[in-house]
Amino acid sequence: MFRRHPVLSVFTLGYLGVVAWVTLGPQPLDNKAEGLVFQALRLFRRHASTDWITYDRLEFCANIAMFFPIGLFLLLLFGRRRWWLAILVGFLMTVSIETAQLFIPGRVSDVRDVVSNTAGATLGVLVGLVLTAAKARRLRRATSAGRQARAVAG
Repeated sequence: MFRRHPVLSVFTLGYLGVVAWVTLGPQPLDNKAEGLVFQALRLFRRHASTDWITYDRLEFCANIAMFFPIGLFLLLLFGRRRWWLAILVGFLMTVSIETAQLFIPGRVSDVRDVVSNTAGATLGVLVGLVLTAAKARRLRRATSAGRQARAVAG
């Protein structure tokens, strides 16, 4: 896996490092009342069409977005046949993060994070499967044609 895709492997490990820093750091990135996220939420609350955007919903969607690339990268590294492994690893990473957060001051472990992170990894896998479907069909056809040619020649 790492020999076949060295650049993707390094990029994936780097991204996982960023995720670890964001999720396992001593405190959330923007927990100040004057932070950018809270300023945006106050702006959304002023308008009836966007007052449904709450911190909890924003955090849930951000967790999905953060784990989407993980699902995609793991699918590309493991291959289409092991799509389920990419989802399983995304789930196990999330459970590990949430368990570790139990012991980190200022962090809160939440089962909703397990749901949103796993959903993000799953969406990444599904999009990866769709994006690689055409190439997978071409490879199957080429392999099938090669087998038929060998059968006729042999």
